[in-house]
Amino acid sequence: MAGLQPGAPTPQAITVHGQSRVLEVSFSDGRAFRIPFELMRIYSPSAEVQGHGPGQEVLQTGKRLVDLAALEPVGNYAVQPHFSDGHDTGIFSWDYLYFLGSQQEQLWAQYVARLQAVGVDRDAPMVLAAGHACASH
Repeated sequence: MAGLQPGAPTPQAITVHGQSRVLEVSFSDGRAFRIPFELMRIYSPSAEVQGHGPGQEVLQTGKRLVDLAALEPVGNYAVQPHFSDGHDTGIFSWDYLYFLGSQQEQLWAQYVARLQAVGVDRDAPMVLAAGHACASH
């Protein structure tokens, strides 16, 4: 997601709501979304979360209470969130934020289905491949 699709809506306002843990984004087409930090974190576009190809995604758990420690602009096409669990490698293009906002219901349903498929609770701590719990990612 490196950049904008031609004619795609662009953000007109971005507001971090720390207490409710949502990022509010208003777009040029009049749509506005309240994207939970947890949703952003579990669907981060970073290679750490998405892997380097299909089937390499890393199921994220224990992110319900994640906070947004900082939100930095990346050029004029994206923002880079710094999450309270130390994750800061995802670059969220305007297109990707719009996707997250507009597809929240489907994304939550997919996430819950993935959790159920592997018998893991949403609030379980992250487990690394070697079986060690990971407190920072």
